[in-house]
Amino acid sequence: MNKGGNNPDSASSKEAKAKEDFAEEFGDVTPLSHHGRYLHPVAHLPPIPLSRLKDEREAILESMEDPIRWQEDVEMGDDASFVRPGLSRQTLRRLRQGDWLIQAELDLHGLTKLEAKIEMAEFLHECKRRGVRCVRIIHGKGLRSPNREPVLKIHVRHWLTQRDEILAFVTARPADGGAGAMVVLLKGR
Repeated sequence: MNKGGNNPDSASSKEAKAKEDFAEEFGDVTPLSHHGRYLHPVAHLPPIPLSRLKDEREAILESMEDPIRWQEDVEMGDDASFVRPGLSRQTLRRLRQGDWLIQAELDLHGLTKLEAKIEMAEFLHECKRRGVRCVRIIHGKGLRSPNREPVLKIHVRHWLTQRDEILAFVTARPADGGAGAMVVLLKGR
């Protein structure tokens, strides 16, 4: 019999007891990765509904042939504005004064009418997906167009009135692009 206390059975039971105590004490602790750093989970944006984008694109192409019909609640001219029925005219005043922070911008300079409509639809869809509320759409003043007449300006206004997510829009303040841009208020989530 081994009198020195070096009994192999005793050592293994002490080791097992130590492992048990350790597991009990630190059982809910997650070990670090092998390189010693904690990797935070990546935040994923919601998936992009490709079929909806395709449907919107097809609807845009179909609507390109439609003549522009103005609604009674749209003020045109150099200081154009629109407010969805049921909203206060105070919304237009606040939008004109710049009370909302412009969170995104789309520049349509140099695009054809069809390209501009598609770009604007995709831009507004992405803004809606990200929860953006106020945007600036730059359509230009038409200074490089034939007869120096704005082509996109009229169409952008019309397209905006046709979209359900648009609550209101006004001609931008001079500091935000003046007659060459629109400030648009979108519905919240």
